[in-house]
Amino acid sequence: MSKSLINLLAIFDLEPMEVNLFRGNNPNTSSQRVFGGQVIGQAMVAACRTVVGRLPHSLHCYFLKGGDPQVPIIYQVERLRDGKSYSTRHVTAIQHGNAIFSIMVSFHAEEVGALDHGDKMPDVPRPERLTAEEFSRQPMFRELPDFIRRYYESDRPIELRPVELGRYVGEKIDDGRIHIWMKAAAKLPDDPALHMCALAYASDLSLLDAVMARYGRTLFDERVMSASLDHAMWFHRPFRADEWLLYAKDSPSAQGGRGLTRGLIFKPDGTLVASVAQEGSVRERGRLRAQERAS
Repeated sequence: MSKSLINLLAIFDLEPMEVNLFRGNNPNTSSQRVFGGQVIGQAMVAACRTVVGRLPHSLHCYFLKGGDPQVPIIYQVERLRDGKSYSTRHVTAIQHGNAIFSIMVSFHAEEVGALDHGDKMPDVPRPERLTAEEFSRQPMFRELPDFIRRYYESDRPIELRPVELGRYVGEKIDDGRIHIWMKAAAKLPDDPALHMCALAYASDLSLLDAVMARYGRTLFDERVMSASLDHAMWFHRPFRADEWLLYAKDSPSAQGGRGLTRGLIFKPDGTLVASVAQEGSVRERGRLRAQERAS
């Protein structure tokens, strides 16, 4: 069994503590803070365990404090509604007695609607053309900083294959539209809710990079401080998170130390399966220090 599969399933293996109360562990205790996608995914798992016969269709959440990777996270679920078609859950993630994250998850009973449309998938190279071997053959590969190459070569639960490599070496993307193929690194069980939790986890990966693409910079830039503030996601159609999905991202606005990003997620056949929106704090360290000295 793949190490990545064990890690991803371990992330979602919450320990029941009491009715509506769960405990999640952190797989990466060497990082400075808990990855936001992990908290989203674990909170979704907690919410899903309190709903029968319905799948999530949307989530809206706020990151309140940075998570401590050395301490387990407690997830408290509130059962707000169980109607004929919809159920609603509110989950609070707690560490050191304080809320660090809050999410609302809405569930919908399956039904057939008269209206059915979805945006067209962008025309980008397929993931088969963006393998690690092809990646290393690119002329700019030698120019990439080591930490960026390690980021995409490392053993992580989600495999990533970026499309626009030039932005890692200073190329500006005028419209800020960037694309990345992603999938769970190993096969997951046939549980639709688990695949939704896995995609929610992956949806927070480098989403704020869309803010930096217009400037020929990335979130790896040590001059930049970034953090997710809120996150919203809508699930449209069935998918498997362990099969390739295209994450098409853009950033329509950035101002006042905040940047707004959007994402559409497609299956390789062009089917739109999910939409994402996130606002994040994106600050330059020098300017931030100057503001702190002036205050």
